Amino acid sequence: MNDTALARHLAATAGSLLLTLQHSGLFSAKALGKAGDRVANAFLMEALAAQRPDDAVLCEEEKDNAARLSASRVWIIDPLDGTREYGEARSDWAVHVALAVDGAPATGAVALPALGLTLTSEPGHIIPPAGARPRMLVSRTRPAAEALAVAQALGAELVPMGSAGAKAMAVLRGEADIYLHSGGQYEWDNCAPAAVALAAGLHASRIDGTALTYNNADPYLPDLLICRKEDAGRILALL
Repeated sequence: MNDTALARHLAATAGSLLLTLQHSGLFSAKALGKAGDRVANAFLMEALAAQRPDDAVLCEEEKDNAARLSASRVWIIDPLDGTREYGEARSDWAVHVALAVDGAPATGAVALPALGLTLTSEPGHIIPPAGARPRMLVSRTRPAAEALAVAQALGAELVPMGSAGAKAMAVLRGEADIYLHSGGQYEWDNCAPAAVALAAGLHASRIDGTALTYNNADPYLPDLLICRKEDAGRILALL
């Protein structure tokens, strides 16, 4: 199984496990989120150890191992992106599985289990055409000031949504045109979404226009822009 197929299989299977847990009716919303993090993380770590034992892993739910810094191939995992949304039984949560090779987001998969979808960095994805008015994705609970300012300058409609993966995939699916975030993220929040977006021909970068790089000593990666390539120059100029 190649890396992209493995990423898809891992993300989709973790998503299926999370749905089973969610539908069990055994947990309160807060407890469900914590249980989901643990269950999805345990599966992904065991599966990666079995399938890619020589690769390093950076995962939100695992203690960081500095040995990854000397590795060329590093899997960057968020077992449950959008824990709050998952606990509330919303649809805007995701599973992120990505592989960074020499710091670049080489392959990735983002599962949207509640929608029955898994999007990957396989080539051939067609982005639906843009509408007359741009639509910008922002956080449900804490929309960034920069995003609000750019949205006002562009006359964009704001689309609140939960998980970073759900927001990024909404651009691929034609539900929105711009995902601009400056409120703080980590590598596991955006590596898989960036890999999928770049493979689909979208623009993905830091908000100063520099490339997204991964497997850094400090995994804090606070800002992100995903949009149609033809819109990137104007948005970056506004920032």
